[in-house]
Amino acid sequence: MKKTFFVAFFALLLLWSPSLWAAHGISLDGDLKYPKGFSGFEYTSERAKVGGKVTLYSLGGFDKMNPFTLKGVAPDHLGSLLFDTLMVQSLDEPFAQYGLLATDIHVAEDGLSVACTLDPDARFSDGSPLTAEDVKYSLEVLQSEAAHPFYAGYFRDIKQAEVVGPHQIIFHFAQQNRELPLIFGEMPIFSRAFFAKHSFEGLNLTIPLGSGPYTVESMVPGKTITFKRNPNYWGWKRAVNRGMYNFERIEIKYFKDSVVALEGFKAGEFDFLVEHNSKHWARDYQGDKFDEGLIKKEQLIHKRGAGMQGFVFNLRREKFQDKRVREALTLAFDFEWSNKNLFHGQYVRSDSFFSNSEMAAKGKPSPAELALLEPFRDQLDPAVFEAVKPPPSTLPPGSIRHNLRRAMKLLKEAGWKVGKDRILRNSRGTPLQIDMMLASASFERIIAPYVANLKRLGVAVNYRTVDLALYKRRLDTFDFDMIVTVFGQSQSPGNEQRDMWHSASADAKGSKNYIGIKDPVVDALVDAIIYSTSRSELLAACRALDRVLLAGHYLVPNWYLNTHRIAYWNKFDRPTKLPLYYSADSWLWSWWIKEGSQ
Repeated sequence: MKKTFFVAFFALLLLWSPSLWAAHGISLDGDLKYPKGFSGFEYTSERAKVGGKVTLYSLGGFDKMNPFTLKGVAPDHLGSLLFDTLMVQSLDEPFAQYGLLATDIHVAEDGLSVACTLDPDARFSDGSPLTAEDVKYSLEVLQSEAAHPFYAGYFRDIKQAEVVGPHQIIFHFAQQNRELPLIFGEMPIFSRAFFAKHSFEGLNLTIPLGSGPYTVESMVPGKTITFKRNPNYWGWKRAVNRGMYNFERIEIKYFKDSVVALEGFKAGEFDFLVEHNSKHWARDYQGDKFDEGLIKKEQLIHKRGAGMQGFVFNLRREKFQDKRVREALTLAFDFEWSNKNLFHGQYVRSDSFFSNSEMAAKGKPSPAELALLEPFRDQLDPAVFEAVKPPPSTLPPGSIRHNLRRAMKLLKEAGWKVGKDRILRNSRGTPLQIDMMLASASFERIIAPYVANLKRLGVAVNYRTVDLALYKRRLDTFDFDMIVTVFGQSQSPGNEQRDMWHSASADAKGSKNYIGIKDPVVDALVDAIIYSTSRSELLAACRALDRVLLAGHYLVPNWYLNTHRIAYWNKFDRPTKLPLYYSADSWLWSWWIKEGSQ
């Protein structure tokens, strides 16, 4: 017994020996830009000043204070401002993380476990210590039915969290996956003691206990929420927080309509916004306040992949199960006309599920892609093995008339015919009628020309903007015919692909498999992405998946923008260097209020 104890104790001493611990961060390719002991990210600034208040806006409202559950809507930014994670993503590198709660990280040679040491100074906002037991609890609750189903899928390959000391924990993996050592770093950490007294799933409007840089100061349910910078935040001295979270208060006001919100912005009701509407950007960001420099507008360059935005078909509806029907409906969208007449020529056509990145499939499949695709040749459309075709175009010699003729031929082949009432019907006499659910009224003008083209085919389309709370409920339960959505992509796709395309997520409420794809070939390619062992393997798997998804005609490809369009009241100062892979919101936390502006 004594010998067994001695061996185990010695093993622990060896495991936790400082000489074995040098990893202050982890990178997917093994290279880290920032060395151990770095003072801060280059896209932050030592000139940053703490103080003042920034007011932001959001649409809709909120009815809960836990952003990690399925039902209800939580306030924007609640998760990131209140809850620390083990590590922090660098916005300068494709996929690299540096320690926040975790100070030292060690990946086992076999890739089946990661051990980390927590900062002993880490505290929740009430002053109670944050320990390895809290980390273990956080993994278990996120993998349970109490949390949003996304997390169970995302953290599925983390088999177990083993507590080996108050500030030491080992994550054991079910199988090798080079992304897993970084996935665990994204985990938000909860107070086990707090949730022993409060239901995780039924938290409602009770303010949760976090360990992050802000606390909730006040709120009017569904209308406003104000976060207050925590002066006693344990992590202010951590390098990843240098120059970050400089606003004393962050207020979020909720508006029911984006048009009303824009007028509110110009009237000074809030300070900063990211504009997604090209018409607003071209026509509405002008006037005396812009001319006088009181309000500024900019387009910020970024290197983020654009993923895919599209009009998405719900394959759970029988009318969309025939690929010829989906392709026909795709042919009715005239992007070139819309870009010129509606978008002021600002957009680029989405041509890949990994648009604007090296993961996008180009030309014919490479040998590495063919190695993944050939075993499924008899299950795949022959187009998968040909050069990738661009989305339908109306540029000369093409035309919308030509595309609609092709569409009508496909519909006829699929058994749909136009009757005397000029409505498409199948052999049972059922009309081809589509209900499109929209989250914003501003999208109605964009949908209208597409709907007019569909009407020429004999397709009846009803489109309606619904309340955001109802929209989310229907989205979570897949209660729609078509929607407009974006399938975002990172610089290193991984486990999140399972939530978007895998059969396991098709019937999981709250998943992003809005299309309802259940395809064993897609499942295999998703696994190839997740379990790739090198960058070259990852690229081949992404491109192979891209080919299969494109050939499936699962959506009508839309468009993307390779800049962030932002507008803000001229009260801010900010770092001089832009990050590379960032959202405009994420970079805002490195800004600060100019002296004398507030």
